Amino acid sequence: MHLLISHAAPPGPLCQAAIEQLVLPHLSELLSLLSPTPPVLGSPETLTPLPERVRANTLGLPFADGLIPWAAMDAQQLGLTKIHGDAGWAWISPCHLEVRSNQVCMDDPQDLHISTQECETLRAAMKRYFEEDGITLHPLTNGTWLAFGNVFKDLPTASLERVAGTTIDPWTPQQEHAKHLRRLQNEMQMLLYTHAVNDSRSARGLPTINAFWVSGTGTPAATPPAGGDPLECVDTLRQAALRDDAQAWASAWQDLDNSRLGEMVRLAKSGKPVLLTLCGQRMAATLEFQNKPWWGRLQQRFSMSSPIQLLQSL
Repeated sequence: MHLLISHAAPPGPLCQAAIEQLVLPHLSELLSLLSPTPPVLGSPETLTPLPERVRANTLGLPFADGLIPWAAMDAQQLGLTKIHGDAGWAWISPCHLEVRSNQVCMDDPQDLHISTQECETLRAAMKRYFEEDGITLHPLTNGTWLAFGNVFKDLPTASLERVAGTTIDPWTPQQEHAKHLRRLQNEMQMLLYTHAVNDSRSARGLPTINAFWVSGTGTPAATPPAGGDPLECVDTLRQAALRDDAQAWASAWQDLDNSRLGEMVRLAKSGKPVLLTLCGQRMAATLEFQNKPWWGRLQQRFSMSSPIQLLQSL
């Protein structure tokens, strides 16, 4: 069992201040049962956030910032690479952009609640414009399409998680060969402004869909990766972290400690192999179970940092 907890120590000042007030007895117990492994270091400026890097490492994928081939892997599973090849895939995510204080910001796409019908209607409306730029759109999920086009080959892109709830300017591709993507973005904003889907959403009090985001680019290695232990990603801290809602974030941490981390304590005490990864913006810390003699476990109990110290280091 490998559990990854994202947004374990978000950068918002209110959540940072709330770390000192957390009481997480099961995490504290896990620190005495599990041993740290070399951390994965990150930065708020990277295109790929740490949770995605950890996922890539677990799957045995080579890492290059902004070029983890998530979209190409989806295309492989759907058999689309047999038609188009492995290179040139991307995720296209419908989103809502808003001008705030002379900055263009993206609302959290998870708050859009796009239905299957809305997603397919918008894809059908936008498809012709993308095809004029040599991009083919395929359905994937209610919040994401698969796209294939030469423009996406070797084009580093920022994860949607990097942009949600903040300004898009530092994350928009500025490469010369991507300039027609910016023009296509403007065309879609004009198309979507008066689209019937948005009229219906506005009437229901839902945010409109007025743009798209490109992510998930990258080309898979010729040799299929050898994956490691199955990884379960837990993002129950995410929404509160993005809003810097300290009370909701601390409450979500408490629920997580009582449930999933309590389960991990029981597994570790029974000798089952468990791994726990906590991700902040600067560091991803992974703890794993190692069979040690009793004196080694006792020494570890006194040498490990507290949960608060660990979270503050992330």
